[in-house]
Amino acid sequence: MSRDRRRVYHPPHAGLPDAGLLVRRPRAVVVGGGIAGLTAATALAERGVAVELYERHGHLGGRVGGWTETLPDGTSVGMSRGFHAFFRQYYNLRALLRRTDPGLDRLTGVPDYPLVDAEGRTDTFRALPRTPPWNALAFAVRSPTFTPRDLLALNARAALPLMDVRVPATYERLDHLTAEEFLTRLRFPAAARHLAFEVFSRSFFAPPDRLSAAELAVMFHLYFLGSAEGLLFDVPNVPFAELWTPLGERLAALGARVRPAAPVEAVVPSEDGFRVEVAGESVRADAVVLALDPPGLRRLVAASPGLGTPEWRRRVAALATAPPFLVRRLWLDRPVAAHRPAFLATGGLAPLDNVSVLERYDREAAAWARSTGGSVVELHAYAVFAPRAPVSDGLLARLHEVYPETAEAVAVGEFSEWHEDCPLFAPGTFHRRPAVAGPLPGLVLAGDGVRIDLPVALMERAATTGWHAANLLLSDWGLAGHPLTTVPLRGRFSPPFLRSTRTVPDRSR
Repeated sequence: MSRDRRRVYHPPHAGLPDAGLLVRRPRAVVVGGGIAGLTAATALAERGVAVELYERHGHLGGRVGGWTETLPDGTSVGMSRGFHAFFRQYYNLRALLRRTDPGLDRLTGVPDYPLVDAEGRTDTFRALPRTPPWNALAFAVRSPTFTPRDLLALNARAALPLMDVRVPATYERLDHLTAEEFLTRLRFPAAARHLAFEVFSRSFFAPPDRLSAAELAVMFHLYFLGSAEGLLFDVPNVPFAELWTPLGERLAALGARVRPAAPVEAVVPSEDGFRVEVAGESVRADAVVLALDPPGLRRLVAASPGLGTPEWRRRVAALATAPPFLVRRLWLDRPVAAHRPAFLATGGLAPLDNVSVLERYDREAAAWARSTGGSVVELHAYAVFAPRAPVSDGLLARLHEVYPETAEAVAVGEFSEWHEDCPLFAPGTFHRRPAVAGPLPGLVLAGDGVRIDLPVALMERAATTGWHAANLLLSDWGLAGHPLTTVPLRGRFSPPFLRSTRTVPDRSR
């Protein structure tokens, strides 16, 4: 349930309720079955558009997808690319999930997620006030990494942009800086920077010296000073596949054609729309939604030489990819200590960024732990600049350091995921990112690497761009759109002298 009375409702545009009322039912192809693609396909199919969704992997959900693996003893278990936090201000993602889970029963709340550093200092989010700015102030006051002297030493004027976050104005103000440079200007204490801000920066799969300061500021607004939904989050209590498979089934029930394991090879503009080349077949479409990760989008556009303008193609080709990350999931023959949290974030303990104990929230893992007396533990290393093998070994060594009881445990099963396909939000790149609206009528983009002038991030950006991409197409066809909801569009406590009456145009159309 949403608790922020200042959340912003963006009403949908008006139009016909169903494409069956048109002279001809439009046909749309959605390329990519991750959150963005599933959202766009859902939005279009609900208005009666003929939808075909193609996904190159054998499962839906994209980077948050799930599939089945088999342990050495023959046990079938769910696997994914790792832990994801479903924050309560992810309104548009939750709107998608509610299509098949109205009460969001497949999510469960995490009571706390401690942050610990190499010195053993720990921050927590338990029992913090939900309302800004008291949430951030309470976090700082009770943090062991802040002292009264640190608070007095902060550069208040340099911190003012955090109080007046707006999109895209904040990018115009801060996108030329790295997050590290911005925190230095703030005179943010080194220990607190390492423990708190670096943890959040790395959740964007980038270290602070490669992340835009504007992206950090928008993140601060989304999770701290802009939202009263609180700083805690939900996690899936089922394997990830059980989030997305029902959405695929619902799409099929709406008449959509959902095709996993079907990579699209090219998109060709034609006199009557587009030709989508997939698996030796040429599919006609009135519209195409490109809902791909940065490498996938770059590859498809490069393989589609007639698609888009030279400038747009250059923007797509320039989309940067974040450094690799590693997820290592272990099925241990003995339990971790009962007091260990479901999720622990770490700072200064490279290569380890966080530890998840899956039986604390995942029903399948909990059943396995009960039946075997063991634990299912997942280790993450973000923004990796080293070979995979030493990073994997380092993750295990750090686990034994932070949870000493695991040192004697034996892994009766293990799977690892090593990927390099997340967007990198580097300084100076915001205005060069391709927007949701494409360079041709009927061509739109969606995904967490696509520009949209709203305060959203990560999975919520993927869902929001998916709704928006569909809305642009629906509007062109005279069909009703879908609403969006966001945290407030500007800082709640922006100083009067910072407020500007200048309107910045929304370039995402």
